Amino acid sequence: MKKISAVMTMGLFLFLTIYSANAQQPDGVHVKTIEPYKLDIGYSKTTNIIFPHSIISVDRGSKDVLAQKAKGVENILQVKAARDSFPETNLTVITADGRLNSFVVNYAEQPAMLNLSLVGAKANTIFLSPENVNQAEIQSYAQAAAVSKKKVRGIKDKDYGIRFQMSGLFIQDEVLYLRINIENQSNINYDIDQLRFFIRDQKKASRTATQEIEITPVYVQNDTDKVDGNSQQTMVFALPKFTIPDKKYLAIQLMEKNGGRHLELHVKNKTIVKATVLPTL
Repeated sequence: MKKISAVMTMGLFLFLTIYSANAQQPDGVHVKTIEPYKLDIGYSKTTNIIFPHSIISVDRGSKDVLAQKAKGVENILQVKAARDSFPETNLTVITADGRLNSFVVNYAEQPAMLNLSLVGAKANTIFLSPENVNQAEIQSYAQAAAVSKKKVRGIKDKDYGIRFQMSGLFIQDEVLYLRINIENQSNINYDIDQLRFFIRDQKKASRTATQEIEITPVYVQNDTDKVDGNSQQTMVFALPKFTIPDKKYLAIQLMEKNGGRHLELHVKNKTIVKATVLPTL
């Protein structure tokens, strides 16, 4: 009888052990380590970190690290040391795409890098801060821009049966409104992969480094991802107000999904500064 009890006890113990292990690691769940970035910061200099999406939260491992979002934008974090020679600590930043960005932070009298981009090698993206945006007003002004009779001429590209044009440019307060027309004169539907806005350097010698800054719309009127064959679509993109420095231009890039019908518009600063002021609502 004692042997039976011992066997039953051992069996129950094994069952609970296996059940507990399975409960702790459900099927399909894999534990993965997220390697932190190494970040050196100084006391007398500010380090800027550009993220690909808006910053949702920031957690500092200690008060020795000062961190704030850059004024007017949502995806640039400014970091510096509160005192010199602090012990190693960490910084955690969560962005709007749900990504956790982890940094191991150390003090450096002269940080080797002051501007870091996690966006990619070719573009730095700017997001207008929500406190500078009245979404209802922007929507109303975008509707007004869509139906306005004021036109911009000569900014267009056409190829592969696709006509791509900026037909209007407007401004109200801190926001520019670009009216974009896409006309599909072919029989094949045009699936939009991306329509993006960049400030780019004009062509330079091949050995000269170039830079481009992406400007992200805060609102899109009549947004679509497809223009059917023999049809057209008009959209209005609301962008943070900007002007273009000398030797740069605004590039509006239209790319086809799973296709090669790519087009691009170039807008100079002399056009931007002549934007039509929309009547106040």
